[in-house]
Amino acid sequence: MATWFIFATSLFLTYLDCCSGSFIGVCYGRSADDLPTPDKVSQLVQLHKIKYLRIYDSNIQVLKAFANTGVELMIGIPNSDLMSFSQFQSNADTWLKNSIIPYYPATKITYITVGAEVTEDPNNASSFVVPAMTNVLTALKKVGLHKRIKVSSTHSLGVLSRSFPPSAGAFNSSHAHFLKPMLEFLADNQSPFMIDIYPYYAYRDSPNKVSLDYALFESSSEVIDPNTGLLYTNMFDSQIDAIYFALSALNFRTIKIMVTETGWPSKGSPKETAATADNAQTYNTNLIRHVINNTGTPEKPGEELNVYIFSLFNENRKPGLESERNWGLFYPDQTSVYNLDFTGRGVVDMTRGANVTKSNRTSWCIASSKAPQIDLQNAVDWACGPGSVDCTAIQPSQPCFEPDSLVSHASYAFNSYYQQNGASDIACSFGGTGVKVDKDPMNRSYYCSLLYTCTGCDLQTLL
Repeated sequence: MATWFIFATSLFLTYLDCCSGSFIGVCYGRSADDLPTPDKVSQLVQLHKIKYLRIYDSNIQVLKAFANTGVELMIGIPNSDLMSFSQFQSNADTWLKNSIIPYYPATKITYITVGAEVTEDPNNASSFVVPAMTNVLTALKKVGLHKRIKVSSTHSLGVLSRSFPPSAGAFNSSHAHFLKPMLEFLADNQSPFMIDIYPYYAYRDSPNKVSLDYALFESSSEVIDPNTGLLYTNMFDSQIDAIYFALSALNFRTIKIMVTETGWPSKGSPKETAATADNAQTYNTNLIRHVINNTGTPEKPGEELNVYIFSLFNENRKPGLESERNWGLFYPDQTSVYNLDFTGRGVVDMTRGANVTKSNRTSWCIASSKAPQIDLQNAVDWACGPGSVDCTAIQPSQPCFEPDSLVSHASYAFNSYYQQNGASDIACSFGGTGVKVDKDPMNRSYYCSLLYTCTGCDLQTLL
């Protein structure tokens, strides 16, 4: 792999990206038919520069697929296994020996979730959670991994009895029997409180009380907490702060919060009018920016907050309303449900279903034919790497491989990046090797990049 060259125009953005305290991850659920093999999923995740992934079990094929990728995995122990893990230390020891140790550290495992949303579990597994967590931690201590792999458990917002106003946030007293010892465990071991946050449901179930813009991070107005005077412009922050206040009320002020699920469905049942691809793209785009900018919340400004988007794929085996099967960023064939910039650096214009033609663009970015070959190659490496351009189409035997020249391939990569990042001057710099033109370049590379940065374009028409 060629060494990535960091251009002067992107140096500051790269600095921000590498030094950011908060991160965005994605949940990889597998309740679906015809999903790609774990090896192909690993390639897809790396292609889209996703560095953090949550799975809901410890599937061996998945662990193998992510070996030596640098992707950090959060793995899970299902609710159905909590009883056996809580009863005998040997069960936790054996699981760790057989399911984790053979693949670590080649597969970078950083979190283990012991149970998921147990308060919603119809089998009432909550009494097993803390004993199971304790046994898993003990197993990790035996092999010296307790400081490298954190142990926690995930919760739904239903763990609260009150969430509005945020300052009145309080845990449901019916869960006190396991919540207090769990919080003590988290505080003692510097593990995060994991919560699943879904503003979509708050809007869907109470559209007269919650505005769509407020749920999508798009509100121009503010909601004031009457007790603190804090101003909220989105529901996500309000719900997170409700957890912070609930923790403070029990004197657990040092526990950090991690959002282990959030997102927005791209399709729903007839009554779920807000479940659209446009709204999903808006929510997740705004969420990513909010997180990686280390915005924090009104109660905890600048506080690190790591977040996992649900989910990687649409999952057709999920029960319930249509929306339950349409939270994915990708279809099982690995095509995007909608485009999403995981860097948070720019808005990607995806006009879904439109017959985009050359007349839709007013400027283009092409490679300079006078640029040194090494500079062009470095530029292509960057665009197809940190720049997050999907360069599959310019690989051998792919539609945009011809003409097989560096200038042509660079033009494809440059124009793809340029159009995906707001068509700004800086998006066509590429260390001086990119040239912005206002006249249709009329070349195959441009039309290829146009095709692969829009939906609904016909290859034969464009080429």
